[in-house]
Amino acid sequence: MPAWLRKLPLYLLVVAVVIWIVAPFLWLIISSLSYKVDLLSIPLQWIPRRITMENYQELFLYQGSFNVNAALFTSSIINSMVIASVATFIAMILGVLAAYALARVKFRGSDAYMVIMMGAQMIPPIAIVIPLYVVLRKLNLYDTYLGIVLVYQSFILPLVIWLMRSYFATIPAELEEAARIDGCTRLQALVRIVLPLSGPGLVSVLIFAFIASWNEYLYAFIYSSVTAKTLPVLIGEFSTKLGLEYLRIASAGVIASLPPIILALIFQKYLIKGLTAGAIKG
Repeated sequence: MPAWLRKLPLYLLVVAVVIWIVAPFLWLIISSLSYKVDLLSIPLQWIPRRITMENYQELFLYQGSFNVNAALFTSSIINSMVIASVATFIAMILGVLAAYALARVKFRGSDAYMVIMMGAQMIPPIAIVIPLYVVLRKLNLYDTYLGIVLVYQSFILPLVIWLMRSYFATIPAELEEAARIDGCTRLQALVRIVLPLSGPGLVSVLIFAFIASWNEYLYAFIYSSVTAKTLPVLIGEFSTKLGLEYLRIASAGVIASLPPIILALIFQKYLIKGLTAGAIKG
């Protein structure tokens, strides 16, 4: 039997998985470029006969009675970008330091700490919504950038620590020992030796952390009202008296998906290298 024939089932499976993953996003793009009458036509038109950019234009130009006007949509994009970027930056700084300590410094309870930290991630987010709400209200952090960023650390920081600890463990400790013999402190060895060698891992973890914070909905929905409302929350409010505005939801969904896609494309080489080099090994 030819080799290609033996691998045919695998190829078919890969094609099926790709279609399963890509098809919803392609339909999202098609919907955002279609007129409503064409989108609801029977039989269904998979390829629109007429392409329009009106759905995108209305997102940035609409000023009427629609629940989500242009100013609110633009501010939500800025909110998402600022909150996701700051939350990712803080999580990377704290997470890298904590991960390095857990990977290199042996102290009493280090293993138990990792188990407890990851075990806490199994708690449903809805279970801590009320306590966090009370805390944010008491500290006057409700509907603020700082409040949302601090809440996001509850799920981004453990992710960064877990992934970076595994990556640091793959780097030979002898390199740091040689640097320390030459006069470097442990922190200097981390900055000058470990971090440059961990570039692919840092990039892959950074992208994962950014995507997690960019896509987060539950916490942003509960802990923001106007000032700090993010794009995923705003998209959920696209409605009128006649029902949901599917075309605007599709257009906003395409826009919301662009930052993670652009990041992944720009850092594709480092992302693949980071994953295959052990950044997500246990």
